[in-house]
Amino acid sequence: MTATNPALTALAQGWCALSLLHGRIEAHIERALQARHDLSVREYSLLDVLSRQHDGEGGHLQMKQVADAVVLSQSATTRLVTRLEDRGLLERYLCPTDRRGIYTNVTAAGLHLLEEARPTNDAALREALDEAARTPELAPLVRVVESLNVPA
Repeated sequence: MTATNPALTALAQGWCALSLLHGRIEAHIERALQARHDLSVREYSLLDVLSRQHDGEGGHLQMKQVADAVVLSQSATTRLVTRLEDRGLLERYLCPTDRRGIYTNVTAAGLHLLEEARPTNDAALREALDEAARTPELAPLVRVVESLNVPA
């Protein structure tokens, strides 16, 4: 029989609760975005991240930065960009100052879809958090999420 460290057990239980909350939220948002806008959570996130780019110092993201922002590998991010580019929602172009760099911008169609999908995303997030708050082990995590004031 092995001894179990109570602190590690509590840490593992906390991680499981956080993972459960994330999974529930993501699944709820995924269903809503797919049903109403034919978008996945990752596609929505990518459009959202790229829509915040701007011209000027630090205004465009490298693919590694985009991958980090949408929590995907660089290769998965490239495939995701390609899918959205094929749908006419994104476009790629060479960096004017460094021909090795490639930027990705949201097209007018992508911005339109993003604006249509944003209320769906926000409502699904609210619904998922409200539902999770009714689960005793998730309620404290929901309160933490609701109290965060993180800039976009």
